[in-house]
Amino acid sequence: MCGRFAQYRSMRDYLRELDSEQDAMSGWEAEPIQRYNVAPSTQVQVLHSTGGHLVVAEVRWGWAPNWARGKMPPPINALLEKVATGKFFKQIWPHRALVAADGWFEWVQDEDNPRIKQPYYIRLRSGAPLFFAAISQMPDAGEDTSDGDGFVIITADAEGGMVEVHDRRPVVLSPDLAREWLAPDTTPHLAEQILLHQGTASWEFEWFSVDRAVGNVRNNGPELIHATGPFHHIIE
Repeated sequence: MCGRFAQYRSMRDYLRELDSEQDAMSGWEAEPIQRYNVAPSTQVQVLHSTGGHLVVAEVRWGWAPNWARGKMPPPINALLEKVATGKFFKQIWPHRALVAADGWFEWVQDEDNPRIKQPYYIRLRSGAPLFFAAISQMPDAGEDTSDGDGFVIITADAEGGMVEVHDRRPVVLSPDLAREWLAPDTTPHLAEQILLHQGTASWEFEWFSVDRAVGNVRNNGPELIHATGPFHHIIE
């Protein structure tokens, strides 16, 4: 996952798709978010559960433990294969979150000209919102964010034909698994099993080329997700 995604619907739309029995507390608005080019290190609306309620908090995309800060840019993604057992994310592994989104971008290098990279937009073939599995350090309810707050998106090996656009992809959870991922009674072991075995299958996605303007983080607008080439997907 190269590090850009779209989050343009309203949080009300995402919460409706999630259909959680947990009440959503304040911290979100009904207006469309209208972000078509979400970039690392920016503040992003992220869902997490606290005290039996869903909370929407704006936190930075990227996180590192205290001992690693300043040594390198904070990672924005965590490898599924290591996230539950490695020491880097040990502090936040128990703190599960969801990133509600509409799709993400990947860049493919041109075989004839390595200097040129063609961006592709990937989304569910159904057109429904999707939920990235994430872990985070969040502010307490009603508190402002601190320098240590942030989140990372968990990524898995890209299966089958999705390798054409990238060898990694975010772990996307269906609404029922997304609810289970956030549930307070979901054990760390069960959470790991959800990641390992129950992410949305590759054949449920489609992708297509888009304008290279998405490569500039200052650009934002629905034209960034308009197809400039044919649609692709994996045959089930």
